[in-house]
Amino acid sequence: MRTRPVLVYDGDCRFCTTSVAYLERLLRPDCSVTPWQFADLTSLGSAQRRAEYEALWITPTGAVYGGAQAVARLLLRAGKGWAVLGALLTLPPVRWVAHGVYRIVADNRHRLPGGTAACALPAGRR
Repeated sequence: MRTRPVLVYDGDCRFCTTSVAYLERLLRPDCSVTPWQFADLTSLGSAQRRAEYEALWITPTGAVYGGAQAVARLLLRAGKGWAVLGALLTLPPVRWVAHGVYRIVADNRHRLPGGTAACALPAGRR
C-alpha cells in the first residue's frame, strides 16, 4: 500500500512538465510525482481519459482529486503558508472560480509559454 499521495500530470505537455517541476522546487511537497504516461493508472484508481483532461492528486486511500482541487491538495500537503491557500481553494465560491481558471489554463496550455502542439487537448475534451 502506498503511504504518500501521487500527483499525476501530462508528461507530454511541456507547459505541464515545467509547471510541475517549478512547483516541486518551490513547495517541496511530500508526495510522488509522475506523468500519467508512466503511471499505472488502474492501480491508482483512475483512468487515462481523466488523466489526459486534468492533473490528478491521488491519496494513499484511493481518493482522486482533479484539476484545481488537485492543486489545492498539493498546496495543503506543502504546509506552511501554502496550506492556507490550498484550504481556500477548497471552499466555495473560491473553489468554483479556481475550477474555471484551471479549465481555461488547461484548455489553452498549448498557447501558454512553453506550450507546444502536444499540449493541446483533443477538441472533444476542451
